[in-house]
Amino acid sequence: MFMILELVVVALVACDPALTALFTPPHPQLGRYEVCTTDQPIEAGLPAGTTIESVDPLDAFGTAGPYDRSKLARLYGGKRARVARFWKQDGGVFESDTLISPYPDAALAALHPGTMVIRWID
Repeated sequence: MFMILELVVVALVACDPALTALFTPPHPQLGRYEVCTTDQPIEAGLPAGTTIESVDPLDAFGTAGPYDRSKLARLYGGKRARVARFWKQDGGVFESDTLISPYPDAALAALHPGTMVIRWID
């Protein structure tokens, strides 16, 4: 069942190089990052047992990317971000996903109600 949901979610996800450059390390030493978004709610397609936390936006996005932290904090205006984290391994490929909702646009000017997926693949 999870595999079917994963295929549906993957089909609805759009990856954005501008968001990747904003929220991930510029030159990761291992693996690669991608940042994708979907209109789907954060609950869609999560592996069983994955918890969703409500956290400060700066904690959700971390310190690895060069985004403007004060602008992001103002954009959320005291609202918390919903975050889910999980990982999976398929053969020799390891993937770690952080899902964040709502998520900002690349200009940090608007919040979108869907879900952002920050994915690290090695």
